[in-house]
Amino acid sequence: MSRTYEGKLTAAGIDFGIAISRTNSLVTERLLSAALDVLKRHGADDARLRIAWVPGAFELPLVVKRFAESQKVRAVIALGCVVRGGTPHFDFIAGEVTRGCGDVQRTTGVPVAFGVLTTDTLDQALDRAGGKHGNKGADAALAAIEMVNLLAELKE
Repeated sequence: MSRTYEGKLTAAGIDFGIAISRTNSLVTERLLSAALDVLKRHGADDARLRIAWVPGAFELPLVVKRFAESQKVRAVIALGCVVRGGTPHFDFIAGEVTRGCGDVQRTTGVPVAFGVLTTDTLDQALDRAGGKHGNKGADAALAAIEMVNLLAELKE
């Protein structure tokens, strides 16, 4: 008979790190607010949440890595917003942030929930930070909770 593994959505007793970009703070502050709301509604203790502000999205992977290697958190939530401009800057930043956060997850074994928006316009970003497309900060927090619990279940 097969066995199915699913992570529970309880954050009680779990330490989380949140790395958040200051660039496009109109958007990232909304992502953070929703992520914190989800964590707390699922039982997270405020004292077990660590939040690190970084200058821009490009700096997120380094802080995500530091959190993951610290052994003080069981999951990291990366929050940021990169809006396409008229130069190739967007392509370089978006790709590096995505790759960097993915590498941290694969090399450390610590879940990294990716709540970094990559949009063409500020309006699209706002739609994904509490507008008509929900809030990706909340989605990232749920993913972090689920992954911590799933990995614990797989360990047993």
